[in-house]
Amino acid sequence: MRLTARLLLVCLSLSCLSALAAPVSDLYQVREPVSSQQPEERAAALSRALDTLVLRLTGKVDAAQTPALAALRKDPQQIVLQYGYEGEQLLVDFDPQSTERSLRQAGLALWGANRPSILLWWLSDASDGSRLLGDGQAAAAPLNQAAQHRGLPLRLPLADLAEQLVAVPENLTANDPVALREASERYAADALLAVVAREANGQWQAEWRLWLGDEREQGTAQGADQAALADTILLAVNQRLAPRFIVAAGAATGLTVEVQGVDLTRYAELQRILEPFGAQLLKVQGDTLTFAINANAEQLRAQLGLARLQEVPAGAPVLDADQALMPPATAADPEGQAALRDNVLRFRW
Repeated sequence: MRLTARLLLVCLSLSCLSALAAPVSDLYQVREPVSSQQPEERAAALSRALDTLVLRLTGKVDAAQTPALAALRKDPQQIVLQYGYEGEQLLVDFDPQSTERSLRQAGLALWGANRPSILLWWLSDASDGSRLLGDGQAAAAPLNQAAQHRGLPLRLPLADLAEQLVAVPENLTANDPVALREASERYAADALLAVVAREANGQWQAEWRLWLGDEREQGTAQGADQAALADTILLAVNQRLAPRFIVAAGAATGLTVEVQGVDLTRYAELQRILEPFGAQLLKVQGDTLTFAINANAEQLRAQLGLARLQEVPAGAPVLDADQALMPPATAADPEGQAALRDNVLRFRW
């Protein structure tokens, strides 16, 4: 769809509200178990909630112990919007802006709300038999709770008969999960997480494998029950994924990013992805948008990859505002417009 620059800019301004929606909508909401509603127990639970949130945002188990956060850990309510009790849990809503400001002032690099969606294939092998846990099953509730606790957007398969036939240990533990990838296409997730969980002597243990693109992570875990096991695994997944998307302090640089093939829906998604990088829209030409951002190039590629954007190779022909092919810079045209694009990262849908 082609739009004039003026019309596109008008329409973009109308779509800004949807552009700010985050995939992990409850990223700053934390639930912690409590044994009572006594002040001492509440204070301890608030401290644990802060630790949980810092770990979600940084992927580092020791980040909350940073000396610069000592005052905040002593009084977490400085950044709490509200809290209340739900059964035997304390539900805490932290203020996103105050939290991010406090953590950045402490020198911590943060992982934003835009995170890869994970399709979880969980095969449970217990004394009463093996089964694939699927979306909507009561037995899958601890998996969703663990994902929320660790700040990860999780999806579960339907676990219909065809998927149960695919979800066997041989496929879930394969180094190259061809069968699993084929069965996962219908869900359009960014990453696959395969878990084979087994019960033995009253304890649970598991092998897990995570695939994001062509990269694989794997590990083992154990827990007293499946809820504890799921929390341990998803904590490990958070820690493995976070370094790919977090930009360390001082690692970001000023970049110009050009994205081709943008319509209104894609603009909303693009604005959300680039928002953590302080993106500023510089130019609109047809369906091509140019932004100025402050980011690390590799982290930027990782984020845009989540939106299925493909990087345009350096030197490849590009389209100008009139959709005419522009050749790359050559020795005969060292000062041409293509040469001006040498320092621009270009992507397309």
